[in-house]
Amino acid sequence: MNELDGFVTDYAAAFERYIEAGDEAALSLAYELGRSALGKGFGLLDMTLAHQRVVERHVLSAPPAEQPRWAARATDFLRELLSPFEMTFRGYRDANRELLRLNEQLAQQKEAVEVVNRELQSFSYSVSHDLRAPLRAIDRFSQALVDDHAGQLDQDGLKYLGRVRQAVGEMGQLIEGLLMLSRVTRADLSPTSVDVSALVRRIASRFQAADPTRQVDFVIQEGLTEVGDEPLLVVLLENLLGNAWKFTSKRPQARIEFGRTERDQKGKAEYFVRDNGAGFDMAYADKLFGAFQRLHSTSEFEGTGIGLATVERVVRRHGGTIRAEGAVDRGATFYFTLGAGTRGP
Repeated sequence: MNELDGFVTDYAAAFERYIEAGDEAALSLAYELGRSALGKGFGLLDMTLAHQRVVERHVLSAPPAEQPRWAARATDFLRELLSPFEMTFRGYRDANRELLRLNEQLAQQKEAVEVVNRELQSFSYSVSHDLRAPLRAIDRFSQALVDDHAGQLDQDGLKYLGRVRQAVGEMGQLIEGLLMLSRVTRADLSPTSVDVSALVRRIASRFQAADPTRQVDFVIQEGLTEVGDEPLLVVLLENLLGNAWKFTSKRPQARIEFGRTERDQKGKAEYFVRDNGAGFDMAYADKLFGAFQRLHSTSEFEGTGIGLATVERVVRRHGGTIRAEGAVDRGATFYFTLGAGTRGP
């Protein structure tokens, strides 16, 4: 005898008792049977089959005069039997309604956040773009003063003008960084197969051509390809390699490495850019990828503090993650993954 047959036997005995006694105590047996069936994993179809067998055995075989009373009792018994299932389904329905309500609320919040993000991106782009015109004017007239009226200025005046033009240049770099961050966020992605090793070689060559007096040993792993948006990958690698180039500038024997390893805990291949430069204190690692965050003074190393924020945005848009390891005066390594496909901003 299987479990369902055993249940039918128990059902029949309880039903007979209810037919004979007709009291609440006998009817409560149906509820207990229902709870037991629910706990054993029986479903509504099992209950229907069990009830059908009991009706065929006890109701249809009863004298015709008794059949209406027995059928009414059978209906009451079945209703009580199914009440634990009904409460469970009611709980499911209530939970489902709550989930639908929460999903709708989350969708509305997500839409609101996306609207705010779009507005912020548009604002950032507009402000950065509009700031460049007055800066160019300041720079142009400052240069005109130096070129045309230098003889009328003393050394302090020329020094002050030099500081004005230096500040203009720094502001211009900052604006360019903000524009790049905005473009990275807004750009449509076009994933293709990219020879990442070749990109790194080209970028390294540009750095070396711009400053041929520096001795930097580039170690580049060959044959690395990745599916991604090539222009954004160029931005990513230019910033990471540019960081390594900058922070190794005080090393007589600078070394910059690029490669891929399998160190990611989720089994994804991690790319890395490693240098033997100034490094950083790991206590401040969480600040690295925020806009305008700097761990070194501008007197030590120039920069805007936007490059790594741009790198993080490119990685995130490719469905990847980025992390950094380093130690003061012992270099730094940036690890990043690029997920399959691409994601939104």
